Amino acid sequence: MATLSSAVPRTSWSTDRLGRRLPQLLFGLWLYGTSLGVMVRAGLGVNPWDVLNQGMVHHFGLTIGNWVTIIGALVLLLWIPLRQVPGIGTVGNVLILGVAMDLTLGVLDTPGNWPARIALLAGGILLNGLATGLYIGARLGPGPRDGLMTGLQRRTGRSVRLIRTGIELTVLAVGVLLGGTVGVGTVAYALAIGPLAQFFLRWCTVPETR
Repeated sequence: MATLSSAVPRTSWSTDRLGRRLPQLLFGLWLYGTSLGVMVRAGLGVNPWDVLNQGMVHHFGLTIGNWVTIIGALVLLLWIPLRQVPGIGTVGNVLILGVAMDLTLGVLDTPGNWPARIALLAGGILLNGLATGLYIGARLGPGPRDGLMTGLQRRTGRSVRLIRTGIELTVLAVGVLLGGTVGVGTVAYALAIGPLAQFFLRWCTVPETR
């Protein structure tokens, strides 16, 4: 049996177990967007992609959720050389994450004490890892950013952990150059999300019917 470090669940175009896969996909995507808002409200540094999104807000306006959507659509262009094929999950990712993030930011405030902010950050990172496992494990297509992860993993044979961490650190560098905010939460996310995604994919992937 292949380990998760050498295999990522492939998109399935069949209706096999669709009654489980589609709700899992939608829940995972909404949870992912929610986790992004939670990490922002922790006020201890956002994840690398949102450092980039903050930089774009700083230069061009709009909301951070708007930039999640716009950059997600642009990242799809990088799928072409990787021969990645978009699925329902890919489209859902572009349409849902930014909306869920902005709604979360609209109802959640930054706590006034450090222990609560640290707990909020840790919870947001954990939820993000779970959300990654849920929506990729539904096998209905990874989102634009995770499509880079899965595409590069298949091309290079490297682990999910290594590929995901490399992507996050690269995006972080670009975001910093654009003026995005970096904090301890940024470092924690960049180092933790690879192992978390790999762990939750193991448990959340819907198996194919033999």
